[in-house]
Amino acid sequence: MNRQNKTLSAVETESSKEDIPILKLLTFTLAGFITIMTETIPAGLLSLISKDLQVTEALAGQLVSVYALGSVIAAIPVVAATRSWSRRPLFLLAISGLLIFNTLTALSSSYIVVLVARFIAGMSAGIIWGILAGYARSMVSINLQGRALAIVGVGQPIALCMGVPLGTWLGSIFGWRGVFWIISLLALFLLIWIRLIIPNISGQISENRQPIKEIFLHPGIRSVLAIIFLWILAHNILYTFITPYLSLVGLGNRVDLVLLLFGVSSIIGIWITGVWVDKALRLLTLLSLVGFAIAAILIGLGGASNNAWLVLSGITLWGMAFGGAPTLLQTAIADTAGEGADVAQSMLVTVFNFAVAGGGLLGGILLQKIGPLSLTIAMCMLSIISVYVILQSKTHGFRNR
Repeated sequence: MNRQNKTLSAVETESSKEDIPILKLLTFTLAGFITIMTETIPAGLLSLISKDLQVTEALAGQLVSVYALGSVIAAIPVVAATRSWSRRPLFLLAISGLLIFNTLTALSSSYIVVLVARFIAGMSAGIIWGILAGYARSMVSINLQGRALAIVGVGQPIALCMGVPLGTWLGSIFGWRGVFWIISLLALFLLIWIRLIIPNISGQISENRQPIKEIFLHPGIRSVLAIIFLWILAHNILYTFITPYLSLVGLGNRVDLVLLLFGVSSIIGIWITGVWVDKALRLLTLLSLVGFAIAAILIGLGGASNNAWLVLSGITLWGMAFGGAPTLLQTAIADTAGEGADVAQSMLVTVFNFAVAGGGLLGGILLQKIGPLSLTIAMCMLSIISVYVILQSKTHGFRNR
């Protein structure tokens, strides 16, 4: 009788996974939104922060850098070390880190203390990104895992496109400290939400845990990591310096509206990805990269001919092609890694952040040495290389289910 009850319970659990648990997945969406908002929001508040903390704007800008550095340093070792932990306590602990250290940032008048708080908040974000995809995927059946990640991924483009202008606007009303208080309140709300509706998932038993090196050398992992680096690098080469590029075609004072257009297009891209990712991961990734390359060509031609409408058309296609990229990349690496999915996701976080930093560095060099048009050429070339890597990875990596 006991065995029958266990079987029935397993069947009911599997049946419950056949539907998309929207409210539960939206907790992960909000978590992603908060981590990116926490990272990017100082960029729109530099003058306020620098005056209040009595440092230069250049030093205030390092609040973004140390947050990213914290994510890079913590992601792989901390996620690997906590694989045996139950997922919900670890998730709650990481969100609590954002709550505590954003609150400390809002309270402190010392630049050094704020810098340290930002670094530890970044470590919390690295843990969140390391477990986010695997936790969300575990709550749905295998044929819905890509769609679940698409829902989780909606918060990212919204935060990326709206974070800086929203932070600037809120800062003008509440001050920069008030903005961090608002983010802390969001984190507190999220803690309560997670505790009330998110089920706990057991960690891995020691016998099932693969060494980090073994996961890295698993067939297909390095191909996926290469695509992550190339694609995110290509994106950030132009995205980081979108303002000087738009100035070429007289849109320099409309950056907020252009970013809004990019954000809306990205959400459309996420929706398309959510519909097809579970059926055609490889084809969808290739089509997205081809669309990304065409978008770079359109933006480049628009800049060369001083045609604002051509640039806007390219940016719309850029958003649609890139919007689903996080979902595609997270799905590909999780499918490839199997039991090592959480550690593989932490590798994704690390490579992703290196690519963001590399995009800013390479884009700055290209902008200074060659000019704005070189940004779109580099973007196009890197996407073409990415297509070639996927075409060569026929057996492992980006494969359909």
